[in-house]
Amino acid sequence: MPDVKKRRWGRLVALGITLAVLVPLGYLWATSLVPGEYDPAEMGYADYGGGPSSGHEHHHGGTSVADLTGPKTGTPDVDVTLVARKQRFQLASGETVDGYTLNGASPGPLIRARVGDLVQVTLVNESVEDGATLHWHGIDVPNAEDGVAGVTQDAVPVGGKHVYRFKAEQAGTYWYHSHQVSSDEVKGGLFGSIVIAPPSPGEVVAAIHTYDGKRTINGRTGTANIDLKPGTTARVRVINTDNAILRVGLTGTPYKVVAVDGRDVHGPAAVTAAFPLAAGARVDLEAVVPAGGMRLVAGTSALSLGIGPGDPAKGELPAETVDLLTYGTAAPIGFDPAAADRNFEYRIGRRPGFLDGVPGLWWTINGHKFPDVPMFMVAEGDVVRMKISNTSGQAHPMHLHGHHAVVLSRNGVAATGSPWWVDTLEVGNKETYEIAFVADNPGLWMDHCHNLPHASEGLMTHLMYEGVTTPYRVGGDSHNEPE
Repeated sequence: MPDVKKRRWGRLVALGITLAVLVPLGYLWATSLVPGEYDPAEMGYADYGGGPSSGHEHHHGGTSVADLTGPKTGTPDVDVTLVARKQRFQLASGETVDGYTLNGASPGPLIRARVGDLVQVTLVNESVEDGATLHWHGIDVPNAEDGVAGVTQDAVPVGGKHVYRFKAEQAGTYWYHSHQVSSDEVKGGLFGSIVIAPPSPGEVVAAIHTYDGKRTINGRTGTANIDLKPGTTARVRVINTDNAILRVGLTGTPYKVVAVDGRDVHGPAAVTAAFPLAAGARVDLEAVVPAGGMRLVAGTSALSLGIGPGDPAKGELPAETVDLLTYGTAAPIGFDPAAADRNFEYRIGRRPGFLDGVPGLWWTINGHKFPDVPMFMVAEGDVVRMKISNTSGQAHPMHLHGHHAVVLSRNGVAATGSPWWVDTLEVGNKETYEIAFVADNPGLWMDHCHNLPHASEGLMTHLMYEGVTTPYRVGGDSHNEPE
């Protein structure tokens, strides 16, 4: 009998240990599940940043994002139709890849507008099975035109179309891309460039993208050349459409950084250093073409674009980098960050657990995993101050839709150069940035990592204006997947 009791007791102990392990795991699994369909305005929990919470209900009434449109009437100055296809296609340099195209090519067509133009773009989905949208990265469009599936519109299904209309308000270098299953569709080629500025003789647009492991400039691997006469002032508009930071710059002559993320730099000085271009970000480099020409280098001289007569000599970028915290000269920013109405923290971390029932190592925001993340609540006209810190072990290019923010400090060191305006900010591991902006564009706005697989792994939330609702849903019959 004693042996029977011992065995019985042993089984009870084993059962207790098993339950002690499985019950918490089951709870963590169950609480990680994301609803098959949900309202993005109702996810997570409200963070008011120390401001008033009254009037921030999103359940009933209010303003729908569907009503926050661009001009509904008027003849467009720029009228473009883009046909999205999933297909096998040929890069400009001859290699064949499987992916996505717009009007039969990737990158898609360059869209050009002037400040004040009414832009109309019709997206037609011919064969992208998961649906598609167009997000105007860096252009602070009205919310309904932002192109985020499940947030500002439904993804355009095969055989469908969607019309975007907005005024080109701010000169600069931008790009457009799908915001439906972005980690796949952007990687596969569903993107293009948009420049708001009149064409100039020395303009060069250089979109950097990697297809199936092949890094390209304007869809071309290796080296190429653009013939510009010596003495021409060249403005090289560089766009990083990949998921990681990239060192870019001009070799063969000093150059100036004249704009970042579509905003002019005040008092730029000539440099020979490399520029650290975050994923999703843009930089405009300016130089006078020397007699021997110059070269845009993206990473290494193995991927470069000669600019000038003949074939300019190849050269590697120096180890030194441009630091926008001190580059250029100070200028007014138009508001007082010290008088902020909202003060937010955006702490990026990582921890093991479940996300939608899948075990893994997941990104966190303020210690919370998606979808239980903070939703940053503002009212129109608020001055917003945000501290972004990163202890996750990896760098993150953080992208806020619909707004440009000014960088106030990095790791406690105040910015002293030109006002550093960004829509996409590289936040390295163990770095902390303070940024500020005015909440002047009502809507429901994505705020996420532009290393797009990171967004699909939970590193995304929203900036939400009081009284704004959305009729759209993520998941469900619409099959919207906005990452």
